[in-house]
Amino acid sequence: MWKTEATQLVRASAAAVWKVWSDVEHWSEWDDQVEWSKLDGPFAAGTRGKLKPKGGPATKFELLEVRPQQSFCDRSFLPLTHLDFAHRLEPVEGGVRITHTVTFSGPLSFLFSRIVGREKIKTALPRAMANLAARAELHG
Repeated sequence: MWKTEATQLVRASAAAVWKVWSDVEHWSEWDDQVEWSKLDGPFAAGTRGKLKPKGGPATKFELLEVRPQQSFCDRSFLPLTHLDFAHRLEPVEGGVRITHTVTFSGPLSFLFSRIVGREKIKTALPRAMANLAARAELHG
């Protein structure tokens, strides 16, 4: 298993962050590692979608857990590996703290963590969170 995490303070409401998070078709506007993404249904646990990371093939994902204005977790399915993204909000004075945790698990997690984890995800995660914060602050 391989794991990385990033945190960002945002001067916006949980509702504003949630609005950006739950707008799956526009994830590419704040995460420059996503070419496109789409969800095949409501932003709710069990809903599936697809996304295309830059430089990689399109992959299927599923929303595993959705707690409105608190957290959500999605899982991408790679060969013999699960790529989990956990997104959490914590109210703080003047806004919210956003934490994104990325975990690779499964028999080939060592390989995928080397290919995309350490170089792409770990490097890009803080930038994506700063962009997310900026979008949320524009919305409230």
